[in-house]
Amino acid sequence: MKLVESSPEKMIEKKEKKIKKVKKSKVKQDENNNDETLEIKKAIKSLKRKKTTEEKVAPASDEEVAKPKKVKKSKKVKADKKEKIAAEETNGNGVTNGGEKTELSPVEQEGSFDNFRISQLTRKKLQKKGIQYLFPIQAKTFNHVYDGKDVVAQARTGTGKTMSFAIPLVEKLMAEGNTSRYGREPSVLVMAPTRELAVQVHRDFDAIATNLSTVCVYGGTPYFPQEKAMRQGVDIVVGTPGRINDHVEKGNLKLRSVKHVVLDEVDQMLDMGFAPIVEEILSSIYTDDRGDHPPQTLLFSATCPAWVKRTAAKYLKKENLVNIDIIGTAINRTSTTVEHLAVRCFWQSRPSCIANCVRVYSGQHGRAMVFTETKKECNELSVTDGLQQLKAQVLHGDIDQKHREITLKAFREGKVRCLVATNVAARGLDIPEVDLVVQTAPPKDIESYIHRSGRTGRAGRNGVCLCVYSPKEEQQLRHVEQTAGIKFRYIGPPQPKDIVEASIKDTLASLKNIDTSLISQFSSHAESMASQYEGGAMEALAAAITYISGATKLKSSSLLNAQDGYTTWILRCNFEMNYVSKVFTTVQYVCGEEIRNKMVGARLTKDQRAACFDLPDDLTEDVLAYWEDDADFKLEKCTELPDLAETSFRSNGGGRFGGGRGRSFGGGRGGRGRGGGRSFGGRSNGFNKGKRW
Repeated sequence: MKLVESSPEKMIEKKEKKIKKVKKSKVKQDENNNDETLEIKKAIKSLKRKKTTEEKVAPASDEEVAKPKKVKKSKKVKADKKEKIAAEETNGNGVTNGGEKTELSPVEQEGSFDNFRISQLTRKKLQKKGIQYLFPIQAKTFNHVYDGKDVVAQARTGTGKTMSFAIPLVEKLMAEGNTSRYGREPSVLVMAPTRELAVQVHRDFDAIATNLSTVCVYGGTPYFPQEKAMRQGVDIVVGTPGRINDHVEKGNLKLRSVKHVVLDEVDQMLDMGFAPIVEEILSSIYTDDRGDHPPQTLLFSATCPAWVKRTAAKYLKKENLVNIDIIGTAINRTSTTVEHLAVRCFWQSRPSCIANCVRVYSGQHGRAMVFTETKKECNELSVTDGLQQLKAQVLHGDIDQKHREITLKAFREGKVRCLVATNVAARGLDIPEVDLVVQTAPPKDIESYIHRSGRTGRAGRNGVCLCVYSPKEEQQLRHVEQTAGIKFRYIGPPQPKDIVEASIKDTLASLKNIDTSLISQFSSHAESMASQYEGGAMEALAAAITYISGATKLKSSSLLNAQDGYTTWILRCNFEMNYVSKVFTTVQYVCGEEIRNKMVGARLTKDQRAACFDLPDDLTEDVLAYWEDDADFKLEKCTELPDLAETSFRSNGGGRFGGGRGRSFGGGRGGRGRGGGRSFGGRSNGFNKGKRW
């Protein structure tokens, strides 16, 4: 019997030749050809598997027996290996996607944990706090702090200054050991200007410290727990100068073994109110018997004027001093992720204007902080109708410490959405989710504005800082703008349509949090409500949204100064206007003297091709009846405040409506003049015939 040439090798060779022939064809393969190729490939794979099976069955040669067999890893082992690789790649040095390492930014590369003497235990704790790498100020200060250098550091608010000294100091204490002895004296002393900041700094230390004892001392709380902690032995003491000094005088706190002194928000620490008591505390640390080994001194703040460095010079070792300023010569001294807005508002309209701003820019699901200059103003503003509807809480120095801590905790957790505070809450507090900061007036010192605005836009998040100012405070606002290196965007107060849109967004966001299993229980009631409501289902829904929003009254207000009962109008023309008085004259000519006399707050736009002014709401129908647009002039309600000229331009004429002699409108004593048809030319410098001027 003749053997058929169908060995696996020859069949494979034959099939491969056929595939090559198909590939050489110039005609494109259609779907049938693709199917045929797939079948051929399947056949080849099948034959190869058959050949492999035959080879396995055949007896192995001595040479093959000598080769060690590869052990096939189980799927579980492979999966564990992949998880291990992914974990190593996401240990603070990068972010993975499906186990693959993504490209790191320059900031992430510079701040990689591998670049610094940070233990694995501390890395895990930092990652638990959401810190995957060191921020720029932390990366630039770590080695200097760890190596015992004196450091004066300045960085923008919200950039992680607290961790700049907390991480290296904790690592150094952990590396040195000796943290288990009973009754040991502290090695680190941190002073902060406010109780709230002291609590937060202590919390940051406690979150990353391992086998280290930390205690926070501040006024308004009992002495005994603090005394007990220091008797048992403590490594790190954080507190306010007043309470620290009390413990030193009572003998509870001994500072002989302090090796590291930190002054957080140093510009305020050394200000007039704190300088004497801080000086007294430091004098018991920087003693002559220390010789050539004085404590390490660390000064941190977002604003560090020259006088601060001069005052602190006697505690700093010049040969061992490092100055770090990541702001440098940058013009903008505030956080780069904050948008700065300004609203012009009369004093009597301020409470409703601020409440509406919080509704629109923060809403019921965001968080807002409103800063006032005095405690009295803080109390008065918080009880106004608008902010009471938002359930605002108060925070200032007269509130007892227990309630201050409760209020701050509720604000951090989102149970309180609006906080009205003085400068007590302006510095250092790390509440990353603050969406809006409102300043009720331009602060007298620039540092206050910088620190207040720094409560939002933290850790790379975007934020809004809105400053309310009266016409008399405009010059001070310009000063803030120039000194802080920022540019305000001047806007009008929120209008009813803005409040309605914000309320709709809040309502939709609230609906997402509702348990869907409860909806069925209310369905029948919803149908009954829709049938009973006078306007029907849609009207009932609109009424429900109105109630949920809390907007009981929606009044239009001036875009120029937030005055209720006024509408802002904008007059546009096709040529430049040099004087705002021309606007009054034009409106008077068309609409009459009565309407002209009630125009207020007229201001030219920056391009001088338009002007805005206010009129009482009850004159709206009269204006629309009298006015007709033409080729040169167009008058309409202003819906959004345009860019306005910084100063109002005044007419050189002596008459009330721009008359008088020279370059004014009327050729006579102050009226319309005699000639020029519809113009106000008169005998002097009038416009061409046919113009309204």
